[in-house]
Amino acid sequence: MTSVVVSAGLSNPSSTRSTGHAEERQSLPLGFLNIPLDPINSSGVTVKIFRARRLHTVSLLTLIGMLALTSTSASQAAGNADSRRSATSTPPSSEAKPKPTVVLVHGAWADSSGWAKVTRGLQAQGYQVLAPPTPLRGLREDSEYLAAFLRDRTTGPVVLVGHSYGGAVITNAGTSDKDVEALVYINAFVPDAGDSILGLLDPNHELNPADLFDFVQYPGAPDGDHDLYLKQSVFPDAIANGIPARAAAAMAAAQRPVTLSALTAESAAPAWKSLPSFYLLGTQDHIVPAALQSAMAKHAGAKITTVKAGHLPMITNPHTVEALIVEADRSTPTR
Repeated sequence: MTSVVVSAGLSNPSSTRSTGHAEERQSLPLGFLNIPLDPINSSGVTVKIFRARRLHTVSLLTLIGMLALTSTSASQAAGNADSRRSATSTPPSSEAKPKPTVVLVHGAWADSSGWAKVTRGLQAQGYQVLAPPTPLRGLREDSEYLAAFLRDRTTGPVVLVGHSYGGAVITNAGTSDKDVEALVYINAFVPDAGDSILGLLDPNHELNPADLFDFVQYPGAPDGDHDLYLKQSVFPDAIANGIPARAAAAMAAAQRPVTLSALTAESAAPAWKSLPSFYLLGTQDHIVPAALQSAMAKHAGAKITTVKAGHLPMITNPHTVEALIVEADRSTPTR
């Protein structure tokens, strides 16, 4: 009796071995047909079984081939779709730089809430915004506080923005952090070395401080130093012109004082000598006159933008302030 083995399956590449000049391929069978053939069997039963089994095997192989072709076609279709998607989509640029953190520094008789509208607008454009409280204890102390804040709270590029007295603070703190890429002044003081806030405001000593301020001696104050509050009658027109009367009165009631020593302290070497500067000049400011703003900005070599606004354009004209900050960001060499 003779035996014939028929293997229907996929060949295993690892099972091929060389024997002399011929190669013998072993298969991992999907099924086996091990059928004894008896050539003397006149009934032909064995042959019929063999033929039936062979037809079954051929059908199985055909089915497997069709499935393989179907799988290949599906893979090619998916690949073509992926190619089309790749061709139409824009890959992210590896050269894109992250936007800087914008640090907003408020001035005297104020707090960080004045930046609320600008903060929301910049955040909507994808900027990280920080508005730290300024201690208002002294120009050196406030500048050192901002320097520590930049060191501990920011990473990567920074745009420093200062309003009013806050302009003097960023002028002194701007070079403390190598990541600061630009300075933006909003109706702000831009002192040079040796300048003071009161010296810039009243170089001829014509103002009487008692007409403007209420004095409060704070605990531990050096001799002659006081907290200064703008008089309730002075605040609305001096600081809050352009703000509705009821809102201006509420701001006057909640004002934070600044020390007299902060306004008389001499400024140190200015950051604007080494950093690009931008200035928003409010033409209707009643506390920092437009002429003084213009003179300081020009002396610092700042790019000047004017706005028809009082002392608080970040409240009355927030989009103008936002636009200048974005311009400062986009104009710096690192961007």
